[in-house]
Amino acid sequence: MVSCSKDDELEIQNDFPFEVNVMPVPKDVANGQTVEIRITIQRTGNYSNMQYFLRYFQFDGLGTLRYYDEPPYLPNDLYQLPTEQFRLYYTSTSSVSQSFDVWISDSFGNEKQISFQFNSSD
Repeated sequence: MVSCSKDDELEIQNDFPFEVNVMPVPKDVANGQTVEIRITIQRTGNYSNMQYFLRYFQFDGLGTLRYYDEPPYLPNDLYQLPTEQFRLYYTSTSSVSQSFDVWISDSFGNEKQISFQFNSSD
């Protein structure tokens, strides 16, 4: 005999938080210089249909952010990330300090914010 009481309910986890690791980046950047940003998403669970997304917003200075050799991202637009370990490339287009935030989110609405600040070396 098999008993199925209310206390024996199967618990299904459908929300897997994650962490974001970023390799160190330079503090200074010159106008026209490109900085490589290495990012790894570390899952706490393994859901086969998980998707990750990225958006960013620059609030000080000017520059472009891109995924490998793809066209530059547009601020506040949402982009799907094809892998959990990737590189972004930030190219400075100004001679002042620059600051921007990157948000990485998943299919369940979990989100992590990463802030970057570069001093001008011009």
